[in-house]
Amino acid sequence: MRARLLPLLIVLMAAVLLALGVPLALSMASAQQQRVVVDRIDDTARFAALAQFVTDRPTGSRQTVPDERLETLRRELASYHDVYGIRAGVFYRSGAPMANAPDDWALPAEGEVRAAFDEALLSRRSHDPSQVWPWQRGRLVVASPVIRDGDVAAVVVTDSPTGQMRARILHGWLILGLGETVAMLVAVGAAMRLTGWVLRPVRVLDATTHDIATGRLKSRVAEAGGPPELRRLARSFNEMADNVENVLEQQRAFVADASHQLRNPLAALLLRIDLLALDLPEGHEEIDSVRAEGKRLAQVLDDLLDLALAEHAEADLQLIDIGELTAERVAAWTPAAEAKGVRLMGSCPATTAWADPVALSSALDAVIDNAVKFTPRGERVEVTVNGSGNRSTVVVADHGPGLTDEELARIGDRFWRSSRHQNVKGSGLGLSICRALLAAGGGSITFAHHRAQEPHGLKVTVTVPRTEPGT
Repeated sequence: MRARLLPLLIVLMAAVLLALGVPLALSMASAQQQRVVVDRIDDTARFAALAQFVTDRPTGSRQTVPDERLETLRRELASYHDVYGIRAGVFYRSGAPMANAPDDWALPAEGEVRAAFDEALLSRRSHDPSQVWPWQRGRLVVASPVIRDGDVAAVVVTDSPTGQMRARILHGWLILGLGETVAMLVAVGAAMRLTGWVLRPVRVLDATTHDIATGRLKSRVAEAGGPPELRRLARSFNEMADNVENVLEQQRAFVADASHQLRNPLAALLLRIDLLALDLPEGHEEIDSVRAEGKRLAQVLDDLLDLALAEHAEADLQLIDIGELTAERVAAWTPAAEAKGVRLMGSCPATTAWADPVALSSALDAVIDNAVKFTPRGERVEVTVNGSGNRSTVVVADHGPGLTDEELARIGDRFWRSSRHQNVKGSGLGLSICRALLAAGGGSITFAHHRAQEPHGLKVTVTVPRTEPGT
């Protein structure tokens, strides 16, 4: 969830920073240019004030009559150009220069300079030039009229390079970009802390839900930390878990009590049947049938009691050698398999894992017994131990008739038995007991076809953790 929520927050924060940063960057560029334009306006106004008192008049070319004010204007323009590198000039209405710097700079016939000159002839300052961006190499042209006796006698024109201005704009943008980057990093750090604070209770809730789903019903969610809504959810979840545990405990107690209470009357009934059989001819079919059904009912009650105890008992986890324990169970079941004509083969290398030895032994007994029971004479049952990663597995594969896909989905359900195997002895609770025993210690049991091309044989995989559960 954090991987989905964090990018969304980052995108939203980036959008906010861009929405604030882009207008600020544009405003910075506009302010820099406006400052340069104001300086040029002040400069042109000063030159216009000097040119206003020049007494010479154009006669088709520059006047050669000495004029002290004109010489002063020329010196000011030359000094201005030398110091700032800005071309400046005062041009008569005809376009002839009154004074200019550099000396070879003339009023062009067209272009931005000419347009500003023509606009100033209308007795107003030229419009502000368009915005110059750092990647452009444009120039700033400002023109102001020289008013004499109410008429425009000449026009002052300045043509400024924009290199320094563009450098200042770019420098300001770099500082702004650095500030935005720092703000983004701070925002990402805050978002990570915020998402961690918000999602930590969710992760704890998810882990606790998984623990309860795998049989660790004592797990509960800590209510500390996180938003108030999640703390209320944690309290509600704990209340729900308490109620579920109570209901399951009542159910287990009922099954255990019922099984225990029924065993004594059933034992007495079987004893009476045996006594009754003494007065009847040996091999009486009805008596044998009743005795067999009674023993089957006793086995079902024993299995029910074992299942209730398995679901209730806490696992005594130990670090054990799974290979050695499995080899012992294979050796214990080998005589029974040989008596049935089945080869029981084991490959049990040393592999350590965390498990309850008694519970794992009982589960392996049930699985191997089931495999030997349904494997025909002359076939084999293979038991293989493997340890890799954080899990160890014991695979029991037989070459029996196997199960269909529909039957495979139901195997392990309580009291379920395949309709094709109803004549085989059993109560249908053995694999359910295995699952309960393994789940208490963080293990599991799964079922699959032994051969993929056709339902032939059953492969049962018992899995136990190699790391201590809860660490």
